[in-house]
Amino acid sequence: MDRQGIEPWTERRTTDAIPVAATLLVLLLVTPASTLAGDYRLLNVGVRGGVSGLPVFGKHEHEHFQQYDLFATASLPCSRYWESGWGLSTRLMGTAGALTGAGETGFVGSIVPLLALGPKDSILALDAGVGAALISRYKYGDQNFGGVFEFVLTFGLRVPVYRGLGVGYRMAHMSDGTIYGSHSRGVDVHMLELTYNFAEPTAP
Repeated sequence: MDRQGIEPWTERRTTDAIPVAATLLVLLLVTPASTLAGDYRLLNVGVRGGVSGLPVFGKHEHEHFQQYDLFATASLPCSRYWESGWGLSTRLMGTAGALTGAGETGFVGSIVPLLALGPKDSILALDAGVGAALISRYKYGDQNFGGVFEFVLTFGLRVPVYRGLGVGYRMAHMSDGTIYGSHSRGVDVHMLELTYNFAEPTAP
């Protein structure tokens, strides 16, 4: 199939995928912590925003980008803590937001499993993870992301500031991993986060 045939097909798949992705992400964002059984608990929610311009994992972008998201983080069962109260835990982060560049704005949503270092259930955490994203627009001016499906590589640091509130920094790399060809290019976005934690840190 030539490029002319691929692009209309990709655009149709993008349109079909947006309602599904948005519904799944909204469900994660609004699910009360009490409805998640056992070790599956909603830990925190928040907002974040940032800009591109300083590549970490990818090449220099062809356009300048801004990204704004809502996010939620849930705990997963696998964890290991030490007597100090610190340890490693697995988490799942879901996001839904907007990516803006070259005068255009599109939806971006992601699901990313994380490995976090910090006290149990605390905002204080250093984490990293690899996941997947769906975007509604893959062409922004001179930059082509390739298609609707993208990979996400991220790391971040969150710290508490007052009771359940915290702030953080996150770097998020998004690209297609060349699955659509070598012509595509990703983006590295540096973001500041404002987080609300639902529970005080508990003993491991």
